[in-house]
Amino acid sequence: MNWIAELCDLYDKNQHLAGRMGEDHIVLLPPYHTTVAAQITVTIDGDGNFLRAETVPDEDKLTIIPVTEKSASRTAGIEPHPLCDNLKYLAADYNQFVKGKDCSKNHLLYMEQLKEWADSSYCHSKVKAVYQYLEKGTLMKDLNNQGIFIQDESGKISEKAKIQIVAQTDAFIRFQIDTGEVLPEDALMDDSGSLSVKCWKDCSLQQNYIEYCRSQQKETGLSYLTGDLTQISWLQPKKIRNEGDGAKLISANDESNYTYRGRFANKEEAFSIGYEDSQKAHNALKWLLRKQGTNYGSLYLVTWESDLKTVADWQSSSDELCIQAEALPDEVSEEEEEFSDEVWDEEEEQYKGTGEAGAMRFRQAIKGYRKNLTQTSNTMIMAFDAATTGRLAMVECRSYDSSRYLDSLQSWYERCEWRQPKSSKERGRYIYYGMVGIKDAAELLYGTEQNGYFSLSGKEERYKDVVKRWMPCILDKKEVPADMVRLAVQRASSPVSFESRFLWERILALACSLVKQQIEKRYGEVYTMALDKKCRKREYLFGRLLAVADRIEYRTFDKEDGRETNAKRYMSAFSQHPYRTWKVLEEKLEPYFMRLKAPERLVYQRLLDDICNLFEIEDFENDTALNGLYLLGFHNQSYALKEKKKEEEE
Repeated sequence: MNWIAELCDLYDKNQHLAGRMGEDHIVLLPPYHTTVAAQITVTIDGDGNFLRAETVPDEDKLTIIPVTEKSASRTAGIEPHPLCDNLKYLAADYNQFVKGKDCSKNHLLYMEQLKEWADSSYCHSKVKAVYQYLEKGTLMKDLNNQGIFIQDESGKISEKAKIQIVAQTDAFIRFQIDTGEVLPEDALMDDSGSLSVKCWKDCSLQQNYIEYCRSQQKETGLSYLTGDLTQISWLQPKKIRNEGDGAKLISANDESNYTYRGRFANKEEAFSIGYEDSQKAHNALKWLLRKQGTNYGSLYLVTWESDLKTVADWQSSSDELCIQAEALPDEVSEEEEEFSDEVWDEEEEQYKGTGEAGAMRFRQAIKGYRKNLTQTSNTMIMAFDAATTGRLAMVECRSYDSSRYLDSLQSWYERCEWRQPKSSKERGRYIYYGMVGIKDAAELLYGTEQNGYFSLSGKEERYKDVVKRWMPCILDKKEVPADMVRLAVQRASSPVSFESRFLWERILALACSLVKQQIEKRYGEVYTMALDKKCRKREYLFGRLLAVADRIEYRTFDKEDGRETNAKRYMSAFSQHPYRTWKVLEEKLEPYFMRLKAPERLVYQRLLDDICNLFEIEDFENDTALNGLYLLGFHNQSYALKEKKKEEEE
């Protein structure tokens, strides 16, 4: 199924939500409607008499309004909206209060269009009330009497004064009708204590306008999407990524100069999409992006399941996936239970985690996601970016069977599984087993240290870079780009460049994850988080030697003086010339050896001897640079020594 059909299908499944704005101000728009930021609310009665007006609080400014195809895309032209609009369209007395502006044509076109709707069989009582009020031509006077406007020295309305961030002369007006009657569920109590119906939340008004627009359709064409003869849309919606987004996803304005690159004679040959199909697809996409999308600068991404069930987010860390899965409902149908158990039984045998508690938690999380899905479940991923303010590009569009999607995620987190340090306000500092998320990875790789955190201030484009380059690694089981692995190893090999030891431990863990997956993808060798005492790889052994040297010195000097061990100070040089640097480190270890108690000194000496005995002579004397495998040896040996000390103390 193509992406437009997928979005239309999603819209149809959730059509009962169309036009209903929740507390979070996220709305699935009905066709022939859009959202704007309103600055003034005007309240009238059912006979079109003015009652009151007030400015709109900034947190309540989002307003659903009916639009025409042209008014939804208007920029500098005069194209009135059907009901709610700016002052210069609604107010017949606009020129009397604003100097130097003749907007009579705007008002005339607006009133002609509103009258056609009011005189049709699809008119709504609220539309008649608004028309009757605006026909009196007293809107600016009424608002001024209510103290809405600030005036300048000449007595005219000041163009410098603003409501929210909009000049008060360009304010957008919305209406609500106070009939004094008992009203349905969409009736809300206003500040005066009387009941009012907000026109922008009235679903019956929205439906009337939709039917009115359908009745106005004259010219029809072949929709390339459905194959039906229907009203064709040439002006596609904007505001896709956010309310201020003017970039369009589909457009055809190449009627001069390049003229469709010589491939088509006219726009009808290039594309032809039904108006309502286009509206459904764009409105569903807007809703998804606001509801569950993420953005990195101008790049916006959204992942969703065909029935909008909770699905694991490929951008998250394994810890975040587990937390989300723990909140999933347990109720599933017998068919879903049978399907999920069948798939899970196969995975039990294939799983090869090493951190027992962390592995079990992750396995249960994946099982929870699977139980939440059906056999026909499908997962879509879309990403959008814009190089200019007017054109929006779809940079990614992927569709997966949800079971395959989860298989890819499980493979990614298992290939990169490592001990990941993390800090949060709720839990403080802790360790989880798995892989960091996209955002954390970008900050660890490219961020600068600021107040105990990594920051990408001024380098936000790096987020987009990591997203685009890691997506095939996570979803298609590709290898992480070698330059990123190399960068992680380089940063982890320079602990003295970090003020915070915790931040260095985070980048060290990430480097181990990336090196682990790289070795597995390239050579089929699987390294775990457990210390491999039989591994005879040169890099792994040198990493173990460095960890033991670090531990010996750490055990003997005063930790409060804030200095680093010689092993960490020489770590960068050690990674480039291990044989030569180890000679220097071993000589510097002598005074620290003497400070240890005899039994402990003997333990460390034997450990060094055991590691050295695993070397081939030519490998030990090889002074060429180490690859990232030495970090795995260092991290595993360090962790093993810490755990042993804990056990002894307990």
